[in-house]
Amino acid sequence: MNPVERLGLAALHRLDPERAHGLALAALQRGLVPLPGPVTSPRLATTLAGLALPNPVGLAAGFDKNAVALAALARAGFGFLEVGAATPRPQPGNPRPRLFRLTEDRAAINRFGFNNDGAEAIAARLAARPRDAVIGLNLGANKDSTDRAADFAAVLRRCGPLVDFATVNVSSPNTERLRDLQGKAALAALLAGVMESRAALPRPVPVFLKIAPDLDAAGLEDVAEVALSSGIDAVIATNTTLARDGLKSAHRGEAGGLSGAPLFERSTRTLARLSQLTAGRLPLVGVGGIGSAEDAYAKIRAGATAVQLYTALVFEGIGLAARIARGLDKLVARDGYRSLSEAVGSGRSSWL
Repeated sequence: MNPVERLGLAALHRLDPERAHGLALAALQRGLVPLPGPVTSPRLATTLAGLALPNPVGLAAGFDKNAVALAALARAGFGFLEVGAATPRPQPGNPRPRLFRLTEDRAAINRFGFNNDGAEAIAARLAARPRDAVIGLNLGANKDSTDRAADFAAVLRRCGPLVDFATVNVSSPNTERLRDLQGKAALAALLAGVMESRAALPRPVPVFLKIAPDLDAAGLEDVAEVALSSGIDAVIATNTTLARDGLKSAHRGEAGGLSGAPLFERSTRTLARLSQLTAGRLPLVGVGGIGSAEDAYAKIRAGATAVQLYTALVFEGIGLAARIARGLDKLVARDGYRSLSEAVGSGRSSWL
């Protein structure tokens, strides 16, 4: 971490976490953050669901909910970006405080509740996006919607032509009963509607599904079966957890989804099991607790084609993406692989 980034993080950590996050986005927008530019190599170049990525290190949804800092984030060393979640109508989300920094645990708890500016405003920003970056959108549903499945399809219809992929998010714990859509019948119906909307787009985009780390064995088997039969293009494993095992922070009892280092083992085991269930027929994106190149490599060896970061950026700064990508390049070379794709799933058995 460079000295400027270290000082900036120290200052931000003296503020309320949500205000600090807003200031970090503002600093990115104004060009106040030193950025490394693209990071790639022949070993790092990755294909994910037909998308050519310069490296496999992505930005997870939630960091730039409203797509306000795309130009800067495209120069921050990520191989791809995911913005949102976007809902058809703007919504304020849950009351504040709703974001808690668990410094002792290198973690965060949030209960935002899909606060965002709505699909129309986000679409306007996506229309002006940098064209040399791979950018996806996380699809959400309004809290008061009577047909949440229709909400996902509506956001895809509006924003699909402007993005490179779209993610169906049925795994946030902060919208009441949203995770019920991970049930076999509900998920199949939801994805059928989303895929119908995709077919009507002028340029069909890859559709990903983001799942929770808290599914039991039978639930994960159902998700794998539906994912394989629905025609979607990838699964993101995983979202935040409701578990609170072993936390030290005074905020550990707050309601919401836990992310960061404590999620690493749980999410990686879910990823490995999903990799086993799908047997290479569907690319996977590993998310949850990644804070180093070694963590990212473990996800890849557990079965991930690519990975995503978010919470670790709170503690390590935006430069972490480039550091992880460069570290991955060294780890792949160390192990004698010509490309990162050769390492995918090579260590899966150790997580099962």
